[in-house]
This record gives sequence, C-alpha cells and structure tokens, in this order.
Amino acid sequence: MSGSGSGTGAKSPLIDQLLQGNREFTENDFNKDPERYQMLAQAQSPGVLWIGCSDSRADPERITSAPPGELFVTRNVGNIVPAHDWSLSAVVEYSISHLKVQEIVVVGHSDCGAVKALDKDLQDPYIALWLNDAREAKARVDARISPPKTSEEIKERTHQIELENIRLQVEHLMTYPFVRQAVDEGRIGVHGLYYDLKTGSLSQVV
Repeated sequence: MSGSGSGTGAKSPLIDQLLQGNREFTENDFNKDPERYQMLAQAQSPGVLWIGCSDSRADPERITSAPPGELFVTRNVGNIVPAHDWSLSAVVEYSISHLKVQEIVVVGHSDCGAVKALDKDLQDPYIALWLNDAREAKARVDARISPPKTSEEIKERTHQIELENIRLQVEHLMTYPFVRQAVDEGRIGVHGLYYDLKTGSLSQVV
C-alpha cells in the first residue's frame, strides 16, 4: 500500500485500496459466515482486553488468529498504561464493568520504536511527554546491566527494556482501583505478552 495524503476528503489511492480490501472481506469472509456477523451486529462479548502498541506490524487479531468479537483492543505508542489517562481508563473500565472480559493483556513487541526513542533527545513534545511513563523501564535495565559496547549487547539491552516495559505497564495497570478490585475478586486475570516480529511468536512475560 503506497500513496500520499492530498487533503481532507480528496481522492486517495490508499483509501481506494482500503475500500477494495473491504469489498474483498465482504465477499470472502462476511458473506460466508452471515450468522456470526449478524450476531456480532447485535452485541459484543469479548473475552480479552488487549492493550498493545500501535505498530502496524503487530496486528492483534492477525497474530493470534482471534475470531471477530474475541478481542477488545486499544493501542498506543509503546503499549503504555499511564497512571492518569482518561481515554485508557475509560477503555479498561468499560471492558471490566460492562463487557465483563476475563483477561487483560499488555502486549509489547520487538524492534519497538518507542523503546528506541527512550535513548533519543526527542524534538517531538507530545511523544516525549507520552514516553515519560516508560522511562522507568529503561532505568531499571540500565541499573542491572553494564553499559553495552558491542552491537549484540546494544540489541540485548533494547530487548530487555522492551520486556521490562511490559512488566512496568502491568504494574501501572494494577494501580487502577477497579482493576485491582476485579483481580482481587477473581473476576479477571492480568498478563504481559511479548511478540517477536522476526519469528512471529507470542510469549508470556507476566
């Protein structure tokens, strides 16, 4: 998929590709399982809330082969769970109180641009501010390993920060009172997962 933006509502090859893709979905999937989609049109009952990264290579439904309606998804740069964020708080609260999900997963991945950005002097004010809730992961890793010298050591450090960031965001999630209550009452489980872009494998971290 390639192209360039050309203004609000203007003709776009990229949008044309999306619409064509939808026509293919309707023909090859939607129309072949009408009962499922008509049921989903009435209500949703997902089992899992997926808090993931916005990275285009880590599509939740695709990498888990989850059927439509199984995942309730929210994604952001760096799969971050801020202590005070109205948008994410509303998603989590809705998923627990109304959708009655059984599990919440925080999912990070390899080659994460957000993790790499923690080492940079960012000139993007919104991104820099957003990443403040991930900086503790970097600090934890740097406190327990020697400064990397080789390219392999640098890669391993980045990998360790990606994993630590998942653990950190799970910790943040557990500071939400309604999450803690639901966990204590045995209504939900909270987990951390890691997706490896090179192998396609998804593994549990927390």
